[in-house]
Amino acid sequence: MQLIDEKTRNEIRRRRTFAIISHPDAGKTTLTEKLLLYGGAIRLAGSVKSRKAQRYAVSDWMEIEKQRGISVTSSVMQFEYNGYCINILDTPGHQDFSEDTYRTLMAADSAVMIIDHAKGVEEQTKKLFKVCRMRGIPIFTFINKLDREGRDPFELMEEIETVLGIASYPMNWPVRLGGSFLGIYDRKLMHMELFSGGNHGQSVVSSVKKSVEDPVFRDLLGEEAHNKLIEDINLLDMAGDEFDMNKVLKGEMTPIFFGSAMTNFGVENFLQEFLRMSTPPLPRKADIGEIDPESDFFSGFIFKIQANMNPTHRDRIAFMRICSGKFTKGMNVHHVQAGKQVRLTQPQQFLAQDREIIEEAYAGDIIGIFDPGIFKIGDTLCEKNPQFKFEGIPVFAPEHFAKVYIKNSMKRKQFLKGIDQLSEEGAIQVFHEKDSMAQELIVGVVGILQLEVLEYRLKNEYGTDINIQHLPFKYIRWVLAENFDPQKVRLTLDTKILWDKEENPVLLFQNEWSIKTVEERNKDLILSEISSISSWN
Repeated sequence: MQLIDEKTRNEIRRRRTFAIISHPDAGKTTLTEKLLLYGGAIRLAGSVKSRKAQRYAVSDWMEIEKQRGISVTSSVMQFEYNGYCINILDTPGHQDFSEDTYRTLMAADSAVMIIDHAKGVEEQTKKLFKVCRMRGIPIFTFINKLDREGRDPFELMEEIETVLGIASYPMNWPVRLGGSFLGIYDRKLMHMELFSGGNHGQSVVSSVKKSVEDPVFRDLLGEEAHNKLIEDINLLDMAGDEFDMNKVLKGEMTPIFFGSAMTNFGVENFLQEFLRMSTPPLPRKADIGEIDPESDFFSGFIFKIQANMNPTHRDRIAFMRICSGKFTKGMNVHHVQAGKQVRLTQPQQFLAQDREIIEEAYAGDIIGIFDPGIFKIGDTLCEKNPQFKFEGIPVFAPEHFAKVYIKNSMKRKQFLKGIDQLSEEGAIQVFHEKDSMAQELIVGVVGILQLEVLEYRLKNEYGTDINIQHLPFKYIRWVLAENFDPQKVRLTLDTKILWDKEENPVLLFQNEWSIKTVEERNKDLILSEISSISSWN
């Protein structure tokens, strides 16, 4: 590997690219807003559901997100803070959109896991944590909503360790809880920090830092609460795990931070420590081995496609994680899967839906490139010869299926365009019957709410009204065969044969008994829970 110039190396090393994950309503989008606030990217922060702040979160840019108060698609935000260039990947919390989250995690170097102080480790958190664990990336924990009544911090730490199977180390400790939450005790600096202001979380809070032994704090907390804090600190020092940075980097220990994203208490402390501890861009696996981010050639992969971010122009943007080297506007690169050269024009950086054209970007950055319809999720772009491919992004099996009809046959062209583009985004998977002349398609989704989003977006972005007929199928299996003959397969009466977009045969089942029966009747039939293609190619 040839050496890159010093400027490029420094630019790469100051990058921090991370995803924020959580169970729905744990405060993920709110925390994202507050990090942007402290980074100077926005003046006033708006929460997802704030009464006093009549603003919507920056990361929730779709109209349906504003209406429902949930994030339904990942968003990308870049800003500068204290010499770092930060790329935040805000992911949908709702489990119905977990596919988008899984793909987004492929583009992150670390993850921030938000846990609700009252609810602890929830179902979706477990699933997302598992994906992070599989990738071996560092995981940082922010225990949120300390301004509300909740569980004992020691109990939460124990739950993280037993349920998730990861060691934990609290970097700070809450000073009082619930409505009387005042601030945090910093274990490294051994001082208390009390917060005030913030204008209901819309603006930066001020703080006072002093020793825990300061009489002012004793008077403020009351003797009982002050003694409890001292007792907790001593217990942590004596009985807690030793901090091990190597374990953090391997994803075996999670640093824990306490705070309240809504009031901004503890947010800046978390941001500063996270940036200090987290890694610059990490190497990426490819079919020729690991690709070093400081390689002297550009490379990246497409992990997300989003149509119609600009309603006026009906554009299509491919989100790319830069994995190595330096990107420059207008450069020619190999589109490996297509086997041809492409020119990358109109590169953009994001603050959710707000974007600006850029001249250059570096390994670790997330940029958007104009997509004339040639890119797919999982595609590799690189300068290098011989060419290589980054590891594929998994295709997840849908769990809900429905027939989709257009109400007005004159709108069939717009309907098919919408279905095609939304499937390429990964929002839906599309299946069809062989030789069917009906004006209907069968779509598969991971979560039922995706069907509502499908209906909404087809109407508002493509001008097409649809009818949705839910189907009773719950399981899908891809048929792994070179010459599949549907006439020779012995199926149960409730099994349906379809084909996916790549013309791979699939079987839909209503229950697990049908799957076992079909396998027993057809000994040579090989069924798979995932597509035969390793990426979206």
